[in-house]
Amino acid sequence: MNRRTPLAPAPAPVLGLAVAIGLTATLALTGCSSGGGSSEQPELSVSSAYMPQPVSDLAAGFLVITNKGGGADKLTSVTGDLSDDITIHKTENQKMMEVTSFDIPAGGELDLERGGSHIMFMDIKRRPQQGENVNIELHFEKGDPIAVELPVKETTYNPAQQ
Repeated sequence: MNRRTPLAPAPAPVLGLAVAIGLTATLALTGCSSGGGSSEQPELSVSSAYMPQPVSDLAAGFLVITNKGGGADKLTSVTGDLSDDITIHKTENQKMMEVTSFDIPAGGELDLERGGSHIMFMDIKRRPQQGENVNIELHFEKGDPIAVELPVKETTYNPAQQ
């Protein structure tokens, strides 16, 4: 009796084809699960940055962070030489509160504006004058830090009213 058992090995060409198909499927699934590479990464840029000229030892900074990437990020801190105490704040019900981070959604933006979320400089070392620039660095949960120049505008400057 010349019977093949169900456990008999497949002929070599069929086995080679099965291995090739398996490897191709594995690579395709790996590519899908990684989100296609950099598309899941944040892609951050900054615009509309400014600082109203301070009138005391406090100052505020405003800007827009745009995320053109496929992954969300968070603004976690701000550093600069104008103050050793720079924090990020949100305003709710006309009350200002310090926060630990701001979300920057994928394909969205974070708008730090007068009357809303903003950067707060405490105990500033000097009062920059209109026309000067204040240098800061934005720090993120995922993205690399971004150096930003805040042009100092008149004390009452508000781009929303321009």
